[in-house]
Order: sequence, then structure tokens, then C-alpha cells
Amino acid sequence: MKIISKPLELKKYLKDEEKSIGFVPTMGALHEGHISLIKRARGETEIVIVSIFVNPKQFSKDEDFSKYPKKDEADTKICEMSGVDILFFPNAKDIYGCDEVSLLAPNIRGFVLEGLTRPTHFNGVLTVVMKLLNIVSPTKAYFGKKDAQQFNLINLMVKQLFMSVEIIGVETVRESDGLALSSRNVYLSKKERRESLKISSSLYLAGNLIVKNILDVDTIKEQMQKILAPLEIFYVEILNRNFEIIKEVEVGNSIVLVEVKVGNTRLLDNIWL
Repeated sequence: MKIISKPLELKKYLKDEEKSIGFVPTMGALHEGHISLIKRARGETEIVIVSIFVNPKQFSKDEDFSKYPKKDEADTKICEMSGVDILFFPNAKDIYGCDEVSLLAPNIRGFVLEGLTRPTHFNGVLTVVMKLLNIVSPTKAYFGKKDAQQFNLINLMVKQLFMSVEIIGVETVRESDGLALSSRNVYLSKKERRESLKISSSLYLAGNLIVKNILDVDTIKEQMQKILAPLEIFYVEILNRNFEIIKEVEVGNSIVLVEVKVGNTRLLDNIWL
């Protein structure tokens, strides 16, 4: 496995590459969810590149950038064992410059749900993803569907800016008890870990109600909120896959989304229906 830290060095290394490239951008603290992205890329493309970069631009001043888990040595080993060809490990000073050109999230889809309480978040996400895609120029880029709003906005960016990369969504990987894997799960105490199971329980309830042909969005959300109590709820929402408001679940074209605060940790999850 080759490790590269300089963006221009990576671009030069890949300049004349004719093989298909699968790219998995991450913020490190890799877990089975990330490994599933790498495996998918390994099965579909000839060269697999993983980036590890904790992007400061997507954190607001009161968020956990300085405390975000970093496991560089373990992450490197995971990438080696997973068959990664190139590990891209840039520094912030090599990604961002002075008087920085930035990409702005769309005025509607970028400032609802997670963007409502984190108004600069998706500006930072889209800017860094654009930069990484321009550095790597992959055939396909792989993202977890757990971050559904992020996935939707990246797809929108690629479409609207006429970028020649295919964005692939990979299903959420969960613990045996249903909790969605997240690098932030390490912040949870034992008590908070138990409380966090209310998230997947609420999604499971929503699925059961829909199976029973209860499709009214307000009814489903009300029942989900009862299960999530007394957690601090940022949102419980049901939208179509274009992130448009619906009154009834459209089976095959809907997403049930939840974001809550457990202790001091924000956790989000969803199911695609």
C-alpha cells in the first residue's frame, strides 16, 4: 500500500492512470462501516484509494473537531488489511489556502434537517468533497447511506456541476443490537449506549407501521417521538428520496430520518423505504 500526503503528488501519480479508480473519503477512526465501503470499491474497481482527513471546515466553533477520534496507526493497518492500494493522508494546510474559494450548499436542501442546526456544515462538506474528487479523479466514489442528507447533496453537486464521477451509496452497517456504526459512538458511556438504542427502535417501529399500511407521515413521526423520549430530538422526518416533503410514505421512494443528542453526542440514522 502506498501512502501519499501531498495533493499534487497524488494527482501526478495518477495522471496517466487508465485503470478504474474507486475512492472512499473518510475522516478516519475506521470501523466496519468504512470497511464495507472499501470492500465494495475493491469489488467494482481496479485501484482503491482511501483518504483520511478530519475536515475542519465542516465543524462549527462549538463542535468536537479537536476531540474527534484519531487512530492513524490503526486506520493504516485496517487499510492495508482491506486491500487498499493508496492511502491519502493530507494535512489541512495542503487542502486549504488563504482567501479560500468555497462551495455553498443549496439554499433549501442544505439548510434543513442537520443543516438547520449546523448552518455552515454542508458548505464545508461539499467544499472538501469537491477538492478530494478533483485530486483523485475517481471512476466511482463510495459514501455510506447513513449520512443520507450528505449523500443527497453530494449527488446533487456532482449532477449540477457536470462532474464525471459515479457516486455509490452503501447500506448502513449496524451493531448486533441495531445501533448504526459511527466514529462518534466511542463518546458514549454505557448508559448513553443503551439510550442510543432508542434510535434504531424508532426506525424499526416506523418500518412496522408502514408494513401495516399506516402511511400517514404525521402519525408515524408521533409514534417515533414517543420511543425517542426523553432524548433531545433535532429532527424526526420522513421525506421522499429527493428530500421533498410528503404527507404519506411512498414505498420505494421514501427515507425515514432521525437525529438526536445522546449525552453530548449527536447521532443520526435512517432507513430507506
